[in-house]
Amino acid sequence: MRVALFDFELPPERIALRPAVPRDAARMLVVRPGATPPLEDSKVLELPHLLRAGDILVVNDTRVIPAQLDGVRARGDSRARIEITLHKRETDATWRAFAKPAKKLKVGETIVFGDSALSADVAEKQDGDVRLVFSTSGAALDAAIAALGRMPLPPYIAGKRASDRRDEADYQTLFAAKAGAVAAPTASLHFTPALVAAVEARGVALARVTLHVGAGTFVPVKVEDTAGHRMHAEWGEIDAPTAALLNDARARGGRIVAAGTTSLRVLESAAGEDGRITAFAGETSIFITPGYRFRMVDLLMTNFHLPRSTLFMLVSAFCGLDLMQEAYRHAIAAGYRFYSYGDACLLHRAEGVSG
Repeated sequence: MRVALFDFELPPERIALRPAVPRDAARMLVVRPGATPPLEDSKVLELPHLLRAGDILVVNDTRVIPAQLDGVRARGDSRARIEITLHKRETDATWRAFAKPAKKLKVGETIVFGDSALSADVAEKQDGDVRLVFSTSGAALDAAIAALGRMPLPPYIAGKRASDRRDEADYQTLFAAKAGAVAAPTASLHFTPALVAAVEARGVALARVTLHVGAGTFVPVKVEDTAGHRMHAEWGEIDAPTAALLNDARARGGRIVAAGTTSLRVLESAAGEDGRITAFAGETSIFITPGYRFRMVDLLMTNFHLPRSTLFMLVSAFCGLDLMQEAYRHAIAAGYRFYSYGDACLLHRAEGVSG
């Protein structure tokens, strides 16, 4: 499909630079394909009343690491400052990363971080993407990154203000447990303990899956047709008890509600053609565009996404492109706040997009 079909104009003032306080005070647009009217203005606090007993709410328990590092590359007497954004761990000592400015790096050179406490050799370079082999590994490397790194705010926020101590809490979800993400699963930023308790009191069970979100989620689609876009692979996991819980819920008529596109992508990666899910551990580079047949997810809670992004393509596959364009026009006109710290949508899957 032509990427231009997924474009829209967003006024800059609609980009949220801080989350709602409290988190569950955010607005939420409910989108029901085929209903009259299909759009309903609501609030995240109303989520429990929009779900049914027997539904399963699936959240992503990945934890964001402080993945941005400031380093110095030495070349003789020449020094260059290099900003590194880690995006995919390959081994205990090796990470893929985006380097800025990458043109100041050569394969074989060393970047030093902090007061020489940590260094990394450039083992491979392709455009702005590099493979770094660090001077330490495992838990020691994790500790060094935690001490030296900064929270990796999305470019549309970082370009307008510097990250600060508030972001250390604001850009981490209530469910964060397994370190490895370099971007937050932002739909879950809306959850508070009180909201979770209200959801469970409704008779809705929580299930936890893992998808370590990579910085590739911010990489723009540069091709003219979606067929030419390559997704960055991300590591995900669903254990056997969670798979059984989801299958049992569906067999009893319960709906699978994904909190965020990250939860949806790992669920769809683990689902078979028969609509049943199996335990999963590995990489996924699933790319969902209109025409995709959803196997597992019935409802999707998500934030408002960037124009021409893979995530806007995903929600358009879920509800229909025309309706999502209408929903975004409504949200812009009604003053909804967009992107990672913005408001939410609750999307019902359109008929005919699953088997």
